[in-house]
Amino acid sequence: MSLDVYLYGPSYPTSCRCRDCGLAHTTTARGAEIYSANITHNLREMAMKAGLYQSLWRPEELGITKASELVPALRHGLEWLESEPARFTPFNASNGWGLYEHFVPFVRSYLKACEDSPQATVVVSR
Repeated sequence: MSLDVYLYGPSYPTSCRCRDCGLAHTTTARGAEIYSANITHNLREMAMKAGLYQSLWRPEELGITKASELVPALRHGLEWLESEPARFTPFNASNGWGLYEHFVPFVRSYLKACEDSPQATVVVSR
């Protein structure tokens, strides 16, 4: 089991002609994928201790839809993770699948992507 995070560019209108009824239909298509990353669910507890669980696993529950809205939480959580590794390494997965040394680069990379594309749409799959 894992968490997949995505950032997408702006949505755009698109239309097509229906084969069944012959009418033109307009819809909104998701923009191009700008960023994606994956991390194991074994890091949930570490994320909780760093104050990052909701922002990473359940941003929609916080009303987060844009990358810029994630930046403050990711920045704060990353600073905390990097300044106090001894606080977080006890939450390493005993099976080796989900370690501090994997989580910090994941958060760092995601933060950079959010800073680089602040208007991107945030999507998660868990």
